Amino acid sequence: IYAAAATLSDEDRKRDVGAFFKSLHGTLAHIVLGDVAWLRRFAPGIVLPVTKEMFTGLDEVLYDNFEEMRVARTAIDRTISETMATIPDTQIAGLLTYKRVNGATAQAPFDAVLMHFFNHQTHHRGQATTILMQLGIDPGETDLMWLPGILQTK
Repeated sequence: IYAAAATLSDEDRKRDVGAFFKSLHGTLAHIVLGDVAWLRRFAPGIVLPVTKEMFTGLDEVLYDNFEEMRVARTAIDRTISETMATIPDTQIAGLLTYKRVNGATAQAPFDAVLMHFFNHQTHHRGQATTILMQLGIDPGETDLMWLPGILQTK
């Protein structure tokens, strides 16, 4: 998605196309914000390429510069993989108590929160690919089964 988005001008990436987070940039920024918020809840003290500690809303853009966001996205993806590999089964089977963006304390089954975390990314990446298509850019293959290295053939 980022490779396809990089073919657009900054103006086109930030154009309000009527999406929930207005633009392609806003949608990608929301995914970054959500991932950062959840990773901090899963692993307090985690080191991420985002210095801002508190968010004012789910539509906040942490990176106005697309290339900076793209670099951060790569680091965040690596951190997701590393973090998921270290969460013990006992923690996943328990409850997660966390602070919401509005400051309220919430609690939910950790396994359900993990499902939400990954489903949230998928949901908004689907929106991003739709925006790319509306802007005349083919995002390429997006079905997990057909991505290189996923589907094993004989």
